[in-house]
Amino acid sequence: MAEIRNYTMNFGPQHPAAHGVLRLVLELDGEVVQRADPHIGLLHRATEKLAENKPYIQSVPYMDRLDYVSMMANEHAYVMAIEKMLKLEVPLRAQYIRVMFDEITRILNHLLWLGAHALDVGAMTVFLYAFREREDLMDCYEAVSGARLHAAYYRPGGVYRDLPNSMPKYKSSKIHNEEKTKSLNENRQGSLLDFIEDFTNRFPTYVDEYETLLTDNRIWKQRLVGIGVVSPDRAKALGFTGPMLRGSGVEWDLRKKQPYEVYDRIDFDIPVGVNGDCYDRYLVRIEEFRQSNRIIKQCVKWLRDNPGPVITDNHKIAPPSRVEIKQNMEELIHHFKLFTEGFHVPAGEAYAAVEHPKGEFGIYLISDGANMPYRLKIRAPGFAHLAALDEMSRGHMIADVVAIIGTQDIVFGEIDR
Repeated sequence: MAEIRNYTMNFGPQHPAAHGVLRLVLELDGEVVQRADPHIGLLHRATEKLAENKPYIQSVPYMDRLDYVSMMANEHAYVMAIEKMLKLEVPLRAQYIRVMFDEITRILNHLLWLGAHALDVGAMTVFLYAFREREDLMDCYEAVSGARLHAAYYRPGGVYRDLPNSMPKYKSSKIHNEEKTKSLNENRQGSLLDFIEDFTNRFPTYVDEYETLLTDNRIWKQRLVGIGVVSPDRAKALGFTGPMLRGSGVEWDLRKKQPYEVYDRIDFDIPVGVNGDCYDRYLVRIEEFRQSNRIIKQCVKWLRDNPGPVITDNHKIAPPSRVEIKQNMEELIHHFKLFTEGFHVPAGEAYAAVEHPKGEFGIYLISDGANMPYRLKIRAPGFAHLAALDEMSRGHMIADVVAIIGTQDIVFGEIDR
């Protein structure tokens, strides 16, 4: 009896590399992939629909939950779209804070990507290293917003509050004695800016550690070099953005080409790949670590020297301070109206996009003049990347599909939305 070679296989959602909610139907010839069909929708939470039934401000926390490893970057696009429609001026200090946290978010995202990608391919140590650094940056999130993940820190007109003057500290316990606690709290004695500056001074050596483990590691190179090659023209045709596009050699970065906030005042470079394979995309993201670190350093320096307001003083949009509410009837009314009805956005439409860690994250907003959007469309970068999985994985082995899913840096919150 003849041996049947062609068969169909479900890759995921149980597979650890399928990130929980990707069902990939693979048509195989032996172990070679003939066709890959991603089935999505297993994480669908109707974010776009929910936003149509809520005042604008109440949808900010929903943005955190789209790409749940790049929380503040999602919020940024959303508040920018609202500000565009309201023609709001954002205070300069708030713009610098936003840019700083966008880059902290980029590092957070790439750390998780690096750890998960390496783990999928079989390198365990990098995952533990990456999470060590994520812990510090999560503390920065917690210091400004009170939450480690879903910050809801950006608001239309600025940010929720100014940077704190003190960092949360470890307390001694059964596990950590006084001496150990003292060493843990060593860089937490000053303000949040001191802590971030300390991190930026330490971080380049950590990136060197990742590179020592991976960049010239022959197993890593055997698994990544020449896998999932995408030519520059195909990358553009497939709608790639971010590191996926730059890895193919196209120098396109919204922070340089369509600058928003204060990116035009900041000095940084755009890393670009040559071969368009998984290895080049890895190198692009590693260099983005270093460039983000540069940007954060410049923001910290500016923020130290320039105190000022961090949210608009238009109380139709942003709430007045608690002191003003208790002294003034008008402010109390503003506060009440803002948190019951919300603000009304003039009829029209706007599209705002940011250079999200994964690519171009855009929010297309249509208003009919009410206090909630008429329609909200989210342009998720991962959606276009996942659509190209079929083309990228044809002719490769099953093991290479894991590397390709890793290099695409897929998070399902934004793809299914």
